[in-house]
Amino acid sequence: SAVSRVEKDEIARTYRYVVRELGLEIQPADPESYVPRFASDLDLPDETERRARQLLKTAKDAEIHSGKSPVGLAAAAVYAAALLTNEKVTQNDVSEVASISEVTIRNRYHELLEAEEGAPV
Repeated sequence: SAVSRVEKDEIARTYRYVVRELGLEIQPADPESYVPRFASDLDLPDETERRARQLLKTAKDAEIHSGKSPVGLAAAAVYAAALLTNEKVTQNDVSEVASISEVTIRNRYHELLEAEEGAPV
């Protein structure tokens, strides 16, 4: 919106109008699609990226992903995976890479870990 000098809300409203008028069925983004970029931007190893994907799969199986921002879920999964694999990453680091708030990361992080604890082994 900064480049076009059009408000973000106006862009979103126009997007929804075009989608509706063209009868398009747009699928929500998959949180897993954000994991490689976030992990790469944070210089995290493959092990951490794999762990983040596992957390997201567990969340999907537990159906806690529904209605949640895919970016927020992916960011929280990367943060949780970093902690679980002993990587030094802060919520602020992840928040800057993902362009979302630390509060969102914290909330989704707790939900992901609860789903993980409740998952069958």
